[in-house]
This record gives sequence, structure tokens and C-alpha cells, in this order.
Amino acid sequence: MSIKLVAIDIDGTLLNSQHEITPEVYQAIQDAKKAGVKIVIATGRPISGVKRILTELNLLDEGDYVITFNGGLVQETATGKDVFKEGLSYADYLELEYLARTLKLPMHASTKEAIFTANRNIGKYTLYESQLVDAPVFYRTPEEMADKDIIKVMLVDEAEKLDAAIPQIPTAITQRFTVAKSAPFYLEVTPKTVNKGEAIQQLSTLLGISIEQTMAIGDQENDRSMLEAAGVAVVMENGSPELKKIATHITKSNDESGVAHAIREWVLS
Repeated sequence: MSIKLVAIDIDGTLLNSQHEITPEVYQAIQDAKKAGVKIVIATGRPISGVKRILTELNLLDEGDYVITFNGGLVQETATGKDVFKEGLSYADYLELEYLARTLKLPMHASTKEAIFTANRNIGKYTLYESQLVDAPVFYRTPEEMADKDIIKVMLVDEAEKLDAAIPQIPTAITQRFTVAKSAPFYLEVTPKTVNKGEAIQQLSTLLGISIEQTMAIGDQENDRSMLEAAGVAVVMENGSPELKKIATHITKSNDESGVAHAIREWVLS
């Protein structure tokens, strides 16, 4: 079957290590869109962290869509209309905030508009995330979070600290939530029913596209669900070794325009 929808992760996939879209990737995406292929950015970032990329790639037309917050939000890019949204309850937030304190890890919660942390000394990776996704960050006590529309929570720290803490996360948490690393220093938590794979399936159904006619391109564990859901799973050469085990294809690295190679080799050829 020909591929009609391509879902592409951003960091470590679409962007090179200088956080740029290479000319080769840009042109391959334009050629795919001209050929009638739906190009869908699928990221853990909020919409504020994707707008520049959508503009640069000409993905703001009617009929264009974007998946953000690891599948917690699917929107029409031209109008900003929510097609699908599912977030965390205040009770969920309190449970995860307690977990973060127990594990001694900095944590922040993301809404469509901003990032909130209960860490009075705001962690460096929370500040990094704020700059990366162009979203303001605010200190708020847990009590002040009751009225916030939280879409995801992130535990953030040095890679070795996160890796040491992950085995200590209670089974009750991993059974109730989707917990996945999106970078060595990011551990993202969303509702159990929220992930990139579910978002791709819902979007492909909405568009009348068979899931077998979809391709996903990613590099980290938070991409696993969409790689498993898509008809064709493409993992970057710079991707996780464990993720490569489930790949249909392994493309070039993000510094070698691997997304362009994947589109030209397995979509446009």
C-alpha cells in the first residue's frame, strides 16, 4: 500500500543536532505534501514549541494537523481547533507531584499556555524546556494548581538520576499512566490512554486513511507507541537501540537528513 500519512517526531528526528531543519528535509516534506501525503508533526512539545516549525514547513493549510503533548492534544493547524484533547486530573497531578518528591526529582506540569512547577528553586531542565518550547514557566504550590488544565507532567533531571529513579516508580503508577522518556533528561507522564500511537490511529480514522497506509519516524521511547501503531515504522540511526528492534526500516541520522531519506526511499519512490 502507498503511504498517505507520515507522522514525524521533532527532537532527534526532524531537527538536526543544531535544532535546524536541513534543506534536504524541508524539500522532501514539500514534495510529499505536493504528492498528497499528509505530513503530521507528532511531538511531546506543546503547540507553542511547534508553531515556528509548522510555519517553516508550510504545514498551516486547511487539512493540516499536528499532534502535541505526546498525543494529549491533536489540532487543526490552520484554525487551532482541538480535534482531540485528554489531560490529567488534579488528583493525578497531586499523585505525580508526591511521586516526584519521593524520588527527589524536579517536576513540572504543562498546560496549553504555560509550564508550572512546585519546585521553588526551578530546575535547569524545566528552564531549558521553557526556552525550547517558547512557553513561560511559573512557580505554583500544589494547592494553586487545582484550576489548571494539565495535559502532561514531566520529571526532569540528569540522565543517570532519572535512570536510577525509574525502577523505583510503583507499578500502580505505570499501570495507570503512560510513562516514557523523550530525552535522556526527560521522563514524560500522560494518561494511560494518551500516546502518539493512539493519536495517529484516531487521526487516520478521522481522515479515512488505513493505519497500514501510515508511516511513523522517531528516535526515543515516547515514539514507540506510534512506531508500533503505524503501518511502517522508521527509526533514526541516532535512535534508541531498543527502538531499532521494532523498526521496519532504519534511516540515516538526524544530522544526515534521515527524515528526507525515509520519505524519498519509502514514500515517494
